[in-house]
Amino acid sequence: MLIGTLGKACGTAGAFVAGSEELIEALVQFARPYIYTTSQPPALACATLKSLELLRRETWRREHLTALIRQFREGAQQIGLQLMDSPTPIQPIVIGDSAQALRLSRMLRERGLLVTAIRPPTVPAGSARLRVTLSAAHSKAQVQLLLNALAECYPQLENADA
Repeated sequence: MLIGTLGKACGTAGAFVAGSEELIEALVQFARPYIYTTSQPPALACATLKSLELLRRETWRREHLTALIRQFREGAQQIGLQLMDSPTPIQPIVIGDSAQALRLSRMLRERGLLVTAIRPPTVPAGSARLRVTLSAAHSKAQVQLLLNALAECYPQLENADA
């Protein structure tokens, strides 16, 4: 059985389950969430197929994104940011305090960078974080701009506590 979502990598919506004919038939007949779900609109199915074609044909996008993730993680570690162990394009920076996470998010926004603060109840108390979301559409220069802004702004959080 293979289960996947189509939102992030494909840029569309929905999910899928692939498996044996017997498994799929059992799910169609007995899986309550499936029974009460409407089917995907044809336009969305077409967009998903085109996305899959691009993913298969243009492997440079995945390679570029992998390089951006590596660039960000290495740069963030040099700054002293606490990163979660995530090999994905979503790179959480743990701040801890909700007010500090909001403050850092605001400082970055003032520099033209959208990095949202994720706070309780979405995450456990004391583990507020910033959610950096990278994509193949970003450039190395844009990632460096973010790292430069983090290097400038993050130390200001420590100064505010002193």
